[in-house]
Amino acid sequence: MTLNRFAAPAPDEVLVTAAKSGDALAFAELWDRHSRRAFKTVYRITRNREDAEDVIQDAWMKAYFNLKAFDGRAAFSTWMTRIAINTALMALRRKRIRPETSMEIADGDTWRDWEITDHSKSIEQQYVEHENGRRLRQAIGRLRPGLRTVVEIHQSNDGPVKEIAHLAGLSISATKSRLLRARSVLRRDLG
Repeated sequence: MTLNRFAAPAPDEVLVTAAKSGDALAFAELWDRHSRRAFKTVYRITRNREDAEDVIQDAWMKAYFNLKAFDGRAAFSTWMTRIAINTALMALRRKRIRPETSMEIADGDTWRDWEITDHSKSIEQQYVEHENGRRLRQAIGRLRPGLRTVVEIHQSNDGPVKEIAHLAGLSISATKSRLLRARSVLRRDLG
């Protein structure tokens, strides 16, 4: 199958079938469609841009080599995001076992500090929003890993509980329970 750049976009199922048959352009199209979402999810787990880039590269390699095992029971995006989450969690485990030390000098700036300022809001509103966001990120970071992972998947995908459960590898009831417990802990922590 050859993909025509000017035709209507092919559904993921067609691209997966073509990629399984060795069509590199089909796999590249899948990457174009789903890499941003997978990267956002991985970044929320690793909290480090360089680690997230490494993880997402590893995850796509795993997806490429295991594409024949994809059976279509879930959407390709869900399958890919699950691979990315598992790869990120493995990277965190490896990092915990063998911590790395950065050779760069930290100047306190993060990529979030470089966001373009919305001048339609007052300085006070901007400060309050920035502070609230910072406090929420810190509170989420203090959650135990089981709760934190579900909250981060929920934030990055903003999908239905069923999809969050699938990505987290949990039952729907366990996912709902963890989301409720996390909200309770966050309310108490931020209250």
